[in-house]
Amino acid sequence: MPYTAAASTIVAQMLALPEFARVQALFPEAGLDEAMLLEIVGGAADIAEGVIAPFDTHADRTGCRLDQGRVTLAPGHHAAWAAFVEGGWTTIEGAPEWGGAGLPMIVHSACEELVNRASPAFGMLPTPMRCATKVIERYGDPALRAEWAPRLVAGEWAATICISEAEAGSDVPRLRTMAVPQGDGTWRVTGEKIWISFGDHDLTPRIAHMVLARTPDAAPGSAGLSLFLVPSDHEGVRNTVVVRRIEEKLGLHGSPTCALGFEGAVGYLVGTPGRGLAQLFTMIIGMRLSVGSQGAGLSGAAASLAWRYAAERRQGGKADAPPVTIDRHGDVQRVLLGLAARAEVTRGLVLTASAMADLQAREMDETARTEAGQLLAWLLPITKNFAAEAASLCASDAIQVLGGAGYTREWPAERYLRDARVLAIYEGTSGMQALDLALRRVLGDEGRAYRAFLAKARADQASLGSATLGILLDRLELAAASLDKAGATIVAYPFLQLASLATTGWIAARLAALSGTPTHNHLAALGRHWLVLADAQAQAEATLTAQGTGLVAAFPTIQPDLLG
Repeated sequence: MPYTAAASTIVAQMLALPEFARVQALFPEAGLDEAMLLEIVGGAADIAEGVIAPFDTHADRTGCRLDQGRVTLAPGHHAAWAAFVEGGWTTIEGAPEWGGAGLPMIVHSACEELVNRASPAFGMLPTPMRCATKVIERYGDPALRAEWAPRLVAGEWAATICISEAEAGSDVPRLRTMAVPQGDGTWRVTGEKIWISFGDHDLTPRIAHMVLARTPDAAPGSAGLSLFLVPSDHEGVRNTVVVRRIEEKLGLHGSPTCALGFEGAVGYLVGTPGRGLAQLFTMIIGMRLSVGSQGAGLSGAAASLAWRYAAERRQGGKADAPPVTIDRHGDVQRVLLGLAARAEVTRGLVLTASAMADLQAREMDETARTEAGQLLAWLLPITKNFAAEAASLCASDAIQVLGGAGYTREWPAERYLRDARVLAIYEGTSGMQALDLALRRVLGDEGRAYRAFLAKARADQASLGSATLGILLDRLELAAASLDKAGATIVAYPFLQLASLATTGWIAARLAALSGTPTHNHLAALGRHWLVLADAQAQAEATLTAQGTGLVAAFPTIQPDLLG
């Protein structure tokens, strides 16, 4: 029962997390002792393994289709979604005011990892619902909150995030969608949006499209963007939101990615005109953290598959004796250890970031709340990108362990790889996360986020006595001191990699200090192994970061025509 085992290990990581005791204290009504956590996370494991995983196998092969202007989902999606909603899994982190369970983000992330382990395509629907609720409850007027928040939390209605347009994806200031005010307080929204996950479906009767659009008198650039809630239907009549197409994708076949046309659709202003992008970041940040859960889920699935296969597949050994299982071979052991260590520190990274989100939201002391917020600001771009890349790397290594079998559709490893590849693209590409970390977290805001992490990690290094963590932090400090705005755009990515290795080294050092139970010993061994890998890899990333503009010195001399 790999999901049950994963749930148990997740709970062990949560309870061992130094910040978790404070989370428990700030959520006293939740009663989050070990028994309660095992019940909640174990329940998520049950529905993930018993309902969602079987759906994903069929959904990947069947996919979604566009039929007479409406999206038809893969067979079995309605039944799986009904079971998910009936189990209350959309309500975990929702505010009690809206019918939510009011549990901490770290509990939500633990359950979300297991859902994404079973099917990241399925997990693409509840994430924008949860994150849109945060925007609506913070910036929506009372009527909008009362109408939408309870139904989004309950899973009765759905939501999307609509930002990108043709030739204006990450270049948000160039968005062209327009919103014109009407005399009745509504707006008419006109424009084309792309890359909209679950842009249309019939799992719920209504969808809230959270749309960035420009008002007639708006200033140019991002300062002129406002946020609108455009419902899929208005007063019982389908709104003029048209599905142009469903994208044909490498993976996530159970999740329809739509191009939508807004043809004078009725919408409602959310919050303050001209503050749409800043307000929508409430949703974007939540979705980036969910990418971490997706990466952790796929990484764990790939590691588990590879270890189980290697323990059964027989090949090699003495010619006059029966073949041995391939996990007896040194090279395979090396790959398996790397897989498991990467998956476990990815999980620890997501849980730590989630705990910081809880502390930022609940701490009553302003200093403690500020520190948690600064640590979260450091962890978010690292969590999003490291987890995304971990999923791809772990899936690729799992295919290598399975050999030819891993390349076939008989085994799920190739699906893990296809599903994982987009994680480093949506909700902000790897390059965007790198620029965010270098320009905003280190060079911007007086480096508060960077300095908060460094102080926290240095304190843990001293208490844990981890020499390797000290070396990782030394390399990070040296590289950060060399950053400047002119060269940061060139070396931001290797710096992000270096910062990720230092940060996961911090996670690993904490794990390496555990002992006393078989699970703790298991986690400690993986933590020690990751420190070995991180130390070696960080040296290379530090060297690349130190190259500065030298990393692109050859660019002007390259002749593109000679590439063929």
